[in-house]
Amino acid sequence: MPTVSPYDSLLARIPVRRLETEVLGGTTAYWVYGRDDAPQTLVAVHGFRGEHHGLEPVVAHLGDVRVIMPDLPGFGETAPIPGREHDLETYADWLTAFVAAVAPGAVVVGHSFGSIVSSAAVAGGLPTPRLILINPIGAPALEGPRGIFTRLAVWYYDVGARIPRRAGEALLRNRLIVRVMSLAMVKTRDRTLRRFVHDQHDTYFSSFADRDVLRDAFVTSVSHDVRAFAPRIPQPTLLIAAVQDDITPIAAERRLRELFPAAELVEIDGVGHLIHYEKPREAAAAIKRFLAPSDDGTR
Repeated sequence: MPTVSPYDSLLARIPVRRLETEVLGGTTAYWVYGRDDAPQTLVAVHGFRGEHHGLEPVVAHLGDVRVIMPDLPGFGETAPIPGREHDLETYADWLTAFVAAVAPGAVVVGHSFGSIVSSAAVAGGLPTPRLILINPIGAPALEGPRGIFTRLAVWYYDVGARIPRRAGEALLRNRLIVRVMSLAMVKTRDRTLRRFVHDQHDTYFSSFADRDVLRDAFVTSVSHDVRAFAPRIPQPTLLIAAVQDDITPIAAERRLRELFPAAELVEIDGVGHLIHYEKPREAAAAIKRFLAPSDDGTR
């Protein structure tokens, strides 16, 4: 029986179209949600092993905002960048070039691994008026509440990269292991929502191009965090963090806020690392407040 998204009715009201553009010698696939003359434009960057569908529940609750969501290189429908290792420098260069090509001046949004990519790009000079990070990686993954789980993941991706390619890619796409990953992150007790979350991971978590890209991206995701870039980001920044996040504890998110010259932190209770699936309405509400004009009309 097909899994029904609890957000389908809202998404059905939003016009969406798929486009492509050339970035760093490769073709980036991206989707535009909302009308072109909307008052604000966001560019949203998804997390590790995901693709653009993951952030759709947040988009569904944003109202009259244009949101541009690419698939990261090597994931979804975007091919790997030719001739480059998929490390943080490559992803930051790609995002900077992508925004310049399709939406200069847009507000940048990053979720999870996308928070690292977005922060690195903005700290490196990507022009954006504001930065929004959902489930930001605010501390080393190996030091989080599930550091042991992260070490198991390091071993898993290392094995997948070392054994013969066909067996390695089969291991990395194994549905049972994907389900274990999903169960480790989901917090909601709502059965319908849990089915939706698991279906999303079953459908999109294995849409990577090959094991080499996956290994590179994974190494990047556990080797960096937002702390290194926060002091160099002068733009107003919104951090949307989960109280029960097992990857970055909420105490670390509170410390992360202090590293930015101008950041505010919104804490969402009753959710872990899947704010975008389990609490998208609350995330969207925080984004809308952050983007709304202030009393003096400056924003």
